[in-house]
Amino acid sequence: MIDLEAICTLADIPAAQARRQGEAIAIKFGDRETSFAALDAQTNRVANALAAHGVGPGERVAALTKNHDGWFPLFFGTARARACFAPINCRLAAGEVEFILEDAAPRVLFVGEDFFALALDAVAGLAHPPQLVALYGEHDGFQPLADWLGAAAATPPADPPQMSDHVLQLYTSGTTGRPKGVVLDNTNYRSFLEMASAVDGFAYDEGETVMIVMPLFHVAGTNVSFSGLAQGGRLVVVKDFTPADAIRMIGAERVAHSFLAPAMIQMMLQDPSSASGDYSHLRTIAYGASPIAEDVLRRARATFGCGFVQFYGMTESTGGGTYLSPAAHDLPGKLTSCGEPWPATELAILDGEGRELGDGEIGEIAIRGGTVMREYWNRPDATAETLAGGWLHTGDVGYRDADGFYFVHDRIKDMIVSGGENVYPAEVESAIMGCPGVADVAVIGVPDEKWGEAVKALVVPVAGTAPDPAAIIAWARDRIAHFKAPKSVDFIAVLPRNPSGKVLRRELRAPYWEGRDRAV
Repeated sequence: MIDLEAICTLADIPAAQARRQGEAIAIKFGDRETSFAALDAQTNRVANALAAHGVGPGERVAALTKNHDGWFPLFFGTARARACFAPINCRLAAGEVEFILEDAAPRVLFVGEDFFALALDAVAGLAHPPQLVALYGEHDGFQPLADWLGAAAATPPADPPQMSDHVLQLYTSGTTGRPKGVVLDNTNYRSFLEMASAVDGFAYDEGETVMIVMPLFHVAGTNVSFSGLAQGGRLVVVKDFTPADAIRMIGAERVAHSFLAPAMIQMMLQDPSSASGDYSHLRTIAYGASPIAEDVLRRARATFGCGFVQFYGMTESTGGGTYLSPAAHDLPGKLTSCGEPWPATELAILDGEGRELGDGEIGEIAIRGGTVMREYWNRPDATAETLAGGWLHTGDVGYRDADGFYFVHDRIKDMIVSGGENVYPAEVESAIMGCPGVADVAVIGVPDEKWGEAVKALVVPVAGTAPDPAAIIAWARDRIAHFKAPKSVDFIAVLPRNPSGKVLRRELRAPYWEGRDRAV
């Protein structure tokens, strides 16, 4: 359970747990362990150092790094300083990182040594580049973290966080290729904390071990971490996921809980060591962020022998939405459902005019409640559209059954979810256009046993040419993040379009999804 009197905002977590169990281990990363008392002291040093470097309330602080134990003092220290933390997807290309830095305008960018070159490329064209600090590793262009911290005090700043403070800004891909910064404030996360311990998959016992393999620039990685620490759990943080290492760690570290993308689950099942793994302490595996095949889910339940919890939500809803509890996985007809609403969260199925539909009627899934984001940063029009009528419009088409369970049927906005990452067709199409031999292109998501969905490009070739699929893929990979580039290319004589010229992606997808239920 979360002590909601001691923990009002996320910034309160280190101090509250330090008072309760200061010497208990909060975070393990490799061979390094950090107690709650040490985490609290590190948090305060970061907060005071930010103030000393001129970072004030409401300003942004960014990070470009793989999962690392140093991420946590940065986040909590930024929140304690009443600034807003903006972790950046480290799988993005330099131009994409540059856009986010220009949009968020952080005063400081903390970078792990894996991404020094990427960061330097990204800031090269900025009129007002952030201060560059090496979170780990050394490089002449980055100030070492220890030097940046200097003699900052380990006591808390005098100015306490306010509920209206922006605390986390996570970037999601945009339909035009421009990512949007989802602004989550302390009110959003207060709502999350009030519900977390009542939701299967987020309810942990004090001292239990939670394995963090989802990236900490993703709402799944952040939320499982926050919930685990708030309930006095011990985080085992994984820098680079490999199936064999995850299986070994579950046994060696007595892992009780973890959140895994479906692709991770499948890779673990395919690893030879999965059959002999020690899962005796494992209580729940939460999953979500992309489709999962029923066969994979059934094999995972048989192999790991624990409760499985599916989550459906968005960054824009602080990850909250619905959950399919372990018990509900055994209810007839519910395995492909995304579950029931979180406590104090409303869901509805809306028609095109924003009217609520009844059970069994197909429409857009909408979410309402305290976890719904404050805004898209610098995007008032997109904010108004997404939050129209007081609902968060998810862009997903689905329905609710008579028992109150929700099912995702398709996606209005054509977004592809591959391995938990959002990919928008327009962005990929823009990257492909201009490739020699390409006259026209449409991008769709197709079923993939490993990633849930894979990006496929349907290309109309220039008359009289025969472009090489591998060359098209390489062309795209030079311009956008590799995970967004197509995994395959098919050729087509003409793209189907409606009278206004819009590509009919549903017609293009249909042959690939025939006979499949889309479980998102």
